[in-house]
This record gives sequence, C-alpha cells and structure tokens, in this order.
Amino acid sequence: MQPNNMLTDMKRLILSLMLAAIALCGWGQTKAVAVLGDSYSTFEGAIPEGNSIWYFKQNNPNLTDVNSVEQTWWTLLTKKMGWTLTMNNSYSGSTICNTGYNSEDYSDRSFTKRMDNLGDNPDVILILGATNDSWAHSPIGEYKYENISKEDLWKFRPAMAYMLDWMKAHYAKATIYFILNDGLSADINESVKTICDHYNVKCIFLKDIAKKAGHPSMKGMQQIAEQVEDAIFLQIR
Repeated sequence: MQPNNMLTDMKRLILSLMLAAIALCGWGQTKAVAVLGDSYSTFEGAIPEGNSIWYFKQNNPNLTDVNSVEQTWWTLLTKKMGWTLTMNNSYSGSTICNTGYNSEDYSDRSFTKRMDNLGDNPDVILILGATNDSWAHSPIGEYKYENISKEDLWKFRPAMAYMLDWMKAHYAKATIYFILNDGLSADINESVKTICDHYNVKCIFLKDIAKKAGHPSMKGMQQIAEQVEDAIFLQIR
C-alpha cells in the first residue's frame, strides 16, 4: 500500500471513530432525511412513481456498474450516519430552474416544482442539483432575493434563491446541505456558492468523482458519500 493511501485510510478511520463518539453524545441520534435531486440520486423503486430514472435494478453495463440501491450515495451515507431516509424526490435530467435542455419547459420536473414533496418535517435535507442547469446551459439570470416572480423561475440564480428561501421557511427545523457536482460551469459554481452563503446553507463541493457516462460509478457513489460525510462532520465538530 502506498503511503498516501495509508494516510487516507487512517484519516477515515479517525473520522469514523469521532463520528461514533459524536453519536454517543446525542448528535448522531436517528434523524429523518430527505433528498432532492436529479439523476445522480435516482434509483428504480426508490423515488416517486412517474419520476424519470437513471439507475435501474438491471442497468446497461456500458452506462454504469451501480445495480443496487445499497450502492447509492444516499444509502451509504444514511447508514453510516445512522439516519433514516424518509423521502427521495429525485428526477433524472431535472434542472433547478424551469428551463431545461434545448430551452424546453421543465417546470413539471424542476427542483422548485418538487421541493414541497419531501415528507413531513425532515431533520436533514440533502440537495444534489445544478448539474443539468449547467449542462443544459440554462439562462443564469441575475442575483435576486426578493420579489421573485414566476417568470424569474426560468433563470437559474433567482430559481436557486427562491428554492432555498422557500425551503428554509417551510422546513424550519431542517438542516439543509447543498451538494454541488464537480466539472460544472464557473457561473454555476459561483452562483451556488453565493446563494448558499446568502441563506447560510452549507455547500459541499464534490471533487474528482469517478463517473461512467457522466454519472457516478459505484466508486463515485462511495466518494460522494464519504465527501458529504466529511463535510457534515467538519460542520458539527
């Protein structure tokens, strides 16, 4: 084993032990968790009926090696944290704003459309989004935090702000984390950070995620779970 790998393994062992200690002190008690996401967070049978799926129980091996819900990032994370997943409202190909690929109307699947269906009073909300807004080149818009109109929701920045503002108000007891994919446009990265900072929402920037056909592989799912776990740990330490 290489020294760098040994160091990484040691860090993860220490982190696991410290998380266990935190759990014994009460923070790690069972929490109800909701996920709001796109294709990265889908799995057949794990999301609301009618939502588009990327990960199936029988997958095309050319697209992914993920073939079990147990391999998904949210299952790995919630099991490690001792949490209970109560809702996963993810929709493959969805954008945060209403403008999708080829400037099509995605208002029936956007994050702002689905954000009100995350179960009753979740303790933790994990949002993994903005990937399709970046890939679809959805209009970025201007920063806007007040008097956001329905028309504004067709642009990324005001839609992102509207989503976080609404969720902070309607899920008042929940701790919200925004998970941002790597490899997105500079405009999206800057916008997400700025808007999350405005609403005091922790933004977790993913790094070097292993992918196949643009989507997390089994290794990538493990990396997402670990990076989110690390970021949450650093916030609660």
